[in-house]
Amino acid sequence: MPTARKKSASELFGLPEPPKTGRERLVAAAVDLFYRKGFGAVGVDQVIAAAGVTKTTFYKHFEGKDDLMVAAVLRRDEWESEAWGRAVRKLAGDDPVAQLLAMIDVMDLWFNDPDFLGCMFLNAASEFPNPYDPVHQAAAEFKRRTRDQRRDLARAAGADAIAAEAFADCYTILIEGALVLRQTHGRNDAARVIRPAVEQLLRTYLPNVNATESAPWTMVRSAP
Repeated sequence: MPTARKKSASELFGLPEPPKTGRERLVAAAVDLFYRKGFGAVGVDQVIAAAGVTKTTFYKHFEGKDDLMVAAVLRRDEWESEAWGRAVRKLAGDDPVAQLLAMIDVMDLWFNDPDFLGCMFLNAASEFPNPYDPVHQAAAEFKRRTRDQRRDLARAAGADAIAAEAFADCYTILIEGALVLRQTHGRNDAARVIRPAVEQLLRTYLPNVNATESAPWTMVRSAP
């Protein structure tokens, strides 16, 4: 019996909505160029040319490159948050434990996608290390929010407040480490490398997940 083909990262994430206005075209072009080439390597004129607008249109919406960079990070945040949430729910439904594992599966697909060029938010925070820089702050806000979403999933899975905070910290460290292993070391198996540790976290911090001999993890549901 043939096995079902796994969906690609592009199929799971989908594509951003096509830009409709001059500002949207500028931001979309900036997201693409900054992600592919880095923030420092791309000038305003390159973004204007890629967007197919005039300088007048650019300066109507942005005071300069700094404003555009912040807008690009915020737009990537908006799209990536929606795309990841949608991809995880496609694989795991509404079960919080299944979602925490599905995040690793989605990450594995992303790491093996030919368009993978690292995490835009890590790239932004690295290029602008000053914590008071608006670009750094926009990237850090995404990272803080995703960490807190993992905490909320742990709470939904039955962890108490203290355990959920500890779980979110440990889970986030594993995710960020996998990003470095993939982006810096070129390990496209980085998500698979951290999966056993993620499963151990589930068993350690979530009361309804216990280890069994037959599977790395299993749900133990309370009687209604």
